[in-house]
Amino acid sequence: MADRLAWHETLEIHELVAFQSNALMNLKMSVSKIRDSELKELYMVSIRALESNIRELLPFYNLAPSGRSEGGDEDSFYAGNLLGMSKTAVRNYATAITETATPELRKLLTKQLNAAIDWHAKVFNYMYEKGLYPAYDLKKLLQNDVNTATKALEMPY
Repeated sequence: MADRLAWHETLEIHELVAFQSNALMNLKMSVSKIRDSELKELYMVSIRALESNIRELLPFYNLAPSGRSEGGDEDSFYAGNLLGMSKTAVRNYATAITETATPELRKLLTKQLNAAIDWHAKVFNYMYEKGLYPAYDLKKLLQNDVNTATKALEMPY
């Protein structure tokens, strides 16, 4: 194993851990409300898979080009959830546009893509201004991931 990660690898791991940690918390908060046994089992399989993914990725944080700092409170989970949704919306609209042949639909999807980009900017700016997303401080960004991932792994369900 290498003794350190490249910057781009570190940022990709950050995106994966942040997204999966928020998804894990969401699943754990929801699983007790699921009544259908087959769907509940799918949630449990998903929880175990995300827990495993996060546990496997976290050791790589020690190989990041920067160290760690402090971060995160409960609002960061809710804001992070919105940020993940807005990023996903931007990606999904961009992909849908590349698959669209009908000009009217392409125009509508482009309008909605621009709205999703604006939504993402609003959520990001909120998080950045509140200190919930330290975009320019890799040490804090990675520590926030570790804190959120640890909270998600330890969360009961």
